[in-house]
Amino acid sequence: MIVMKIGFFGPAGTFTEEAASTLGGELVPYDTIPEVFQAVHLREVDIGVVPIENSIEGSVGVTLDLLAHQYLLKIKGEIIIPISLNLLINPETDLEDVEVVYSHYQPLSQCRMFLEKMGVRTQATRSTVEASDIIKHHKNAAAIGTRRAATLYGLKIAAEDIQDHASNKTRFVVIDHEDHAPTGRDKTSVVLCLSNDRPGGLYDILGEFAGEKINLTKIESRPSKEKLGSYIFFVDLEGHHNDLKIMNVINRIRSKVGYIKILGSYPQEGDA
Repeated sequence: MIVMKIGFFGPAGTFTEEAASTLGGELVPYDTIPEVFQAVHLREVDIGVVPIENSIEGSVGVTLDLLAHQYLLKIKGEIIIPISLNLLINPETDLEDVEVVYSHYQPLSQCRMFLEKMGVRTQATRSTVEASDIIKHHKNAAAIGTRRAATLYGLKIAAEDIQDHASNKTRFVVIDHEDHAPTGRDKTSVVLCLSNDRPGGLYDILGEFAGEKINLTKIESRPSKEKLGSYIFFVDLEGHHNDLKIMNVINRIRSKVGYIKILGSYPQEGDA
């Protein structure tokens, strides 16, 4: 039996691994998000799983940029998981001994109020797991990470669910060479830029969707990387790009924008 190989932004013990594990198959960790894209592009793995958006910290810029500018890969699925962040310390360490807390910059930001109450220094790392590995050798340090990381590195959980907001969730996307066939409950992601900066330009584009009663679930601007003040827009909408009314809208929009790219259509996850 052929086992699907799934590349993910690792290492083991991260939330991305947790998301990827819901798909089954052999998990293959990569150190960076660009490496996951490259692995899928070169067919070293069948699909990739990377974070794209957090409910507190917003979008993951590198994922959006790689989809928009560097690869022709498609979004084939999305996975939404609740994020539970924990303060991890050595078994021999007491909480009052902690002077510095290590983690990826996003968990550090998501636990800002908790860390301020602790009155400790913070140090950003490449991942929550790297932070867990670092503190194995430091009695006066702690890490913010997952329960699985605590198990992997022999750490104890000093405090649970320390994120500032209880409804903290992260959305991950599954990337592949092709997107998903229509299911009847789909979402489509596109990126576009206006041909020129003019009053009402974006309103004119959004009006095309409104005219067909197509619900937009997200719209976000990012620098185009061409010049200061030039932006591209990421839009998520309900429906599949093969749906007739969405095909018609996109065809009408093409004449009004300088660039439009369908990033993929995929089954829409519930707000897990």
